[in-house]
Amino acid sequence: MPRDLPIGNGNLMINFDHEYNVRDVYYPHVGQDNQTSGDVSFFGVWCDGKFAWIGSPAWQKKLDYDDDSLVTRMTARAPSLDLEMTISDTVDFDRDLFVRRVDLRNLQERERPVRLYTHFDPHLCGNAIGDTIFFDPEFNGLVAYKGQRYVLINGAVGDQFGLQSFAIGAKEREGFQGTWRDAEDGNLQRNPIAQGSVDATGMLEFKLAASGSQTVWIWWAFGKSYKDVAWLDGLVRERGAASFLDRTRDYWRLWVKNDTSLDISRLPQPVQRLYRRSLLIVRTQIDNNGAVIAATDSDIVQFGKDTYTYMWPRDGAIVTVGLVQAGYAEITRRFFLFCSKLVTPEGFMLHKYNPDGSVGSSWHPWMSPDGRRQLPIQEDETALIIWALWAHFEKFHDVEFIKPLYKPMVKTMGNFLARYREPHTRLPAPSYDLWEERRGISAFTVAAVWAGLSAAARFTDAFGETREAEKFRLAAAEIHDAAGRVMFDPKLGRFHRMITVSREGEVTVDSTIDASLSGLWLFGMFDADDPKIVSTMQQVIDRLTVKTPVGGIARYENDYYFQVSKELDKVPGNPWILCTLSIAHWYALRARSVAELQKATDILMWATERALPSGVLPEQVDPYSGRPLSVAPLTWSHAAFVLAVHRVADRLNTLTPVERPAARVEQEIRV
Repeated sequence: MPRDLPIGNGNLMINFDHEYNVRDVYYPHVGQDNQTSGDVSFFGVWCDGKFAWIGSPAWQKKLDYDDDSLVTRMTARAPSLDLEMTISDTVDFDRDLFVRRVDLRNLQERERPVRLYTHFDPHLCGNAIGDTIFFDPEFNGLVAYKGQRYVLINGAVGDQFGLQSFAIGAKEREGFQGTWRDAEDGNLQRNPIAQGSVDATGMLEFKLAASGSQTVWIWWAFGKSYKDVAWLDGLVRERGAASFLDRTRDYWRLWVKNDTSLDISRLPQPVQRLYRRSLLIVRTQIDNNGAVIAATDSDIVQFGKDTYTYMWPRDGAIVTVGLVQAGYAEITRRFFLFCSKLVTPEGFMLHKYNPDGSVGSSWHPWMSPDGRRQLPIQEDETALIIWALWAHFEKFHDVEFIKPLYKPMVKTMGNFLARYREPHTRLPAPSYDLWEERRGISAFTVAAVWAGLSAAARFTDAFGETREAEKFRLAAAEIHDAAGRVMFDPKLGRFHRMITVSREGEVTVDSTIDASLSGLWLFGMFDADDPKIVSTMQQVIDRLTVKTPVGGIARYENDYYFQVSKELDKVPGNPWILCTLSIAHWYALRARSVAELQKATDILMWATERALPSGVLPEQVDPYSGRPLSVAPLTWSHAAFVLAVHRVADRLNTLTPVERPAARVEQEIRV
């Protein structure tokens, strides 16, 4: 199930599902820990003896955000209750505070009693063992805690603060479903405390005037002690909950207008909107310590008993370059500082990391099939960190920032890339591929290592170490030469996806058509117009295009991951957002006229049409229905959109004479 509306501030991050239930609550790191373990925390309305949870079919809902902000806007109508409702939710940009505004409108011409119910299903520290919840009469609110995790739940109607009633009890044991069941008859049992696997429901009650409206506020305060959350509750009472929602809306609207260096106004309006939304969604997936999380949709646990809530250095580097191009210096600096603490003494990055910097789970072995020790790495993850760091330096020329990173990252990692090579071909030594499925020498990794070495050469040149620069430059040149000589097959007219080399130097090839071949030009190793690249990419497009009305580009032929169809002549695999957007990027690089650029613009529009109404982009979509598959949002999907928009807009502005009116240009780029 996708997460339609993520909100957060880099410490506290909350996901809503398509029914507008709170599902994932991450604190104190984005992606770690999930304080609900993905279970639903309900919200419901009782009126005139009738009751409906927000996820009930009784509510006809529309889920979206306020324009250019991380404030949600959910509008709903319940004909059976004769009520209309608008909910605006946000996480304060500076405080670890979740604020909800509920505007309820009476569709009957008589006064009616209403009760709102807010429910919290805690799994503090990621599990439901040993949680405690109690009602605190000091401020008439609920407090859940375990160890250094505290959550305070409270609310207000007008100037009346505090919950009017509550229920605290057992869940997920001895047949108990939870206190949310207690709310459905409109009455709560007011048990003051419970421990173990527990949950809680609070109630706010008021009279709704005939044909009138009422605004109700609910807030959840997060902290590491009772003092923390009690102080936040007091701050909300002092300033008013509205002030936190309003200031956060203004903050994000200011934040998303950060980049003034690139004019995207000639692109279709839906593309412009999704560009800004993508930047905001990417930000929700980045921890304030610098970890760029792949995805925070916890439903993926149901597939593989693991999640995407890790930082893959590769994904982080590519996302960071997108943010660098958009002009975000500070949040990208944190990424590099985070990575600088993770580099091994040998100079490589491991498979993936938790948001707190600890090593993540992995299925890459330290032992080869013949019993020898091998590095369980994807070498592109090391190389792309240096590539991204150079992009940052080129954009911001931040010498003082680079100085402490120069030795541990540029030189140490660069030396590893130059050293870790296959002796017969001089290509990078075997490692796992981009998709984490095969070990060998993949085209994507070869291109990434070339890019990392080239960046290291530029850095060492800039820092006056010409001997080091020449070493890196020579290694990059050898890899470039070997790639064209060993990995390109003239008979097939394309690059091999991967090769393996025996101890005797015998080369075995894997020529499967794979979208990751885009790395060969994406990182600059080959020009987009190189005949070998043109031939390769045309075959990628011909063979991996999904030939259904949904369209898009698959990862590779007969992709098994979440596979929907074996009709491989039409559906080589599910359409992936980032794979399809790489084609837009390639078209833009090659375009020599506005007309030629249209194919790239069409793909940007394709991506906007595959987004959820809120703007969330998944990892992949169903090739027949277009519905999201796997996780949503996927951070890399949004970064790929940002990067493609930058490339298309840059080419459009270059190809369009300045003196021509913008209105005429907009006509040429059809929607």
